[in-house]
Amino acid sequence: MERETIAELAGRWSGRRVLVLGDALLDGWLTGTPDRLCREAPVSVVELSDSRYAPGGAANTATNLAALGARVELIAATGGDETAHLLSQRLSDGGVSSRLIPVEGRRTVTKRRLVAGEQIVARFDEGDVGPLPPEHAAVLLREVGEALDEGPECVIVCDYAAGTLPGDLIDLLSQRRDRIRLLAVDAHDLRPWARTRPDLVTPNIDEAARLLGVRAPVRGRVDWATEQLPAIREAAGAGTAALTLDVDGSLVLDGSGALYRTATTPGPAAHSAGAGDSYLAGFVLAELAGAGPAAASQIAQGAAGSALAEPGTTVCGVDVLLDWMAPEPPRPMDIVELTRMVGEARALGARIVFTNGCFDVLHRGHIGYLVQARQLGEVLIVAVNSDESVRRLKGAGRPVNPQEDRAGVLAALGCVDHVIIFDDDSPTDLLEAIRPDVYVKGGDYTPELIPEAELVYALGGEVQTLAYLPDRSTSAIIERIRSREAAAVASSVSSAPAAPSAEPVIRGEPVTQAEAVTQAEPAGSGGGHQ
Repeated sequence: MERETIAELAGRWSGRRVLVLGDALLDGWLTGTPDRLCREAPVSVVELSDSRYAPGGAANTATNLAALGARVELIAATGGDETAHLLSQRLSDGGVSSRLIPVEGRRTVTKRRLVAGEQIVARFDEGDVGPLPPEHAAVLLREVGEALDEGPECVIVCDYAAGTLPGDLIDLLSQRRDRIRLLAVDAHDLRPWARTRPDLVTPNIDEAARLLGVRAPVRGRVDWATEQLPAIREAAGAGTAALTLDVDGSLVLDGSGALYRTATTPGPAAHSAGAGDSYLAGFVLAELAGAGPAAASQIAQGAAGSALAEPGTTVCGVDVLLDWMAPEPPRPMDIVELTRMVGEARALGARIVFTNGCFDVLHRGHIGYLVQARQLGEVLIVAVNSDESVRRLKGAGRPVNPQEDRAGVLAALGCVDHVIIFDDDSPTDLLEAIRPDVYVKGGDYTPELIPEAELVYALGGEVQTLAYLPDRSTSAIIERIRSREAAAVASSVSSAPAAPSAEPVIRGEPVTQAEAVTQAEPAGSGGGHQ
């Protein structure tokens, strides 16, 4: 999906009002390094280096929605303890308006994970689950009724079997159903919620199997899900069923019977907490923005994928979503940005390598030269001659590729760290600003013959030259292309029929005169950094 499309959808869903109902909890992440074995038991001793807490469950769904730009309200029951206050603060920090109903004597559900390196070695769960006291259930229903009267554009139910959602909530949503534009349900047990006729359900494979009263398969999960999706959607009473399959992405079946599949980039198990909440948030907001199931499923998978890329319980904002699904292409820097980056790298002890050239038609020689240059230090900067500079140096007809394309291709190379475009015939101003540790040029001449060598030495740097492959240059490649094109045109003209009105024929198919010109073969790879 194109970056502009994602940004347009995000603009349309920004500010949409979403009401989240469900089981809210607090996720804790205790991170450390195992450095020795415990004397009391055959287990590692983990030296804790960080402890952090984030909203979990329905609260994480709400936080993801807010991070993506929605106006979110969460209604949930919690314990009457300090953990509930911490959860409330984390929700507020995440931009979520919450109506948390404290139940005195009840402990807020908390899930703490001990992480050693990238491995979760233990999880500690505490808190009270089960039905709410009748008086608190009545308060929750009253709060939900008032929130529904305010006309949210979407209602999301997150029922994770903690028992905090009273059974009468199903009746309330069923009665108000016609006034709810979009109802999404994410539940461990979807069967009771079928009466609400949800627009969207997002079960994982185990929840889908439970809905059908069968066991989830160990192998062939995608084939099983594809076959069972119609029954899953029907049993859930849903308009659209989005079945999440972890490393296998997701399968989506909409009301018309159209099937969509998304792919994902697998992440470590320690990163998986809350990815389903990100998926749900992305899906409903995309639908609110007018996206169809195909686009909504892509947005949802992108949100989940970005969450999987980070450790802990994370949220996906619009910028993160854009960078994950459609990253900005590499770009050249300006001198202010470049000198700042160089200063930061040099402060860390990095050795700065600098080279320059036209790099018009990038070929094998260029790549070999740049790889060698990068091996001379920790940071390689490539200065690219502007189009005007190339014309002065190379003559009319050059460059073949404009400066933005030449710089963009170089910036995408793994061996190149930074690219800058310069207008002068010589990079002396850049050398004075950057003061590289090593200045590299290609060719068969000595450093002393390089015009900029004296300046580099005066700045405290060194100059090195790198040989390039013979007969591998941009000029040679361009000449070969022109020669073969001319030969192809001559051959086409000599073999053309006598009648001027007849169309040339290639491989027995009529084509236009322009298409009759045979394109040149791919040019041979070559070197020479210009």
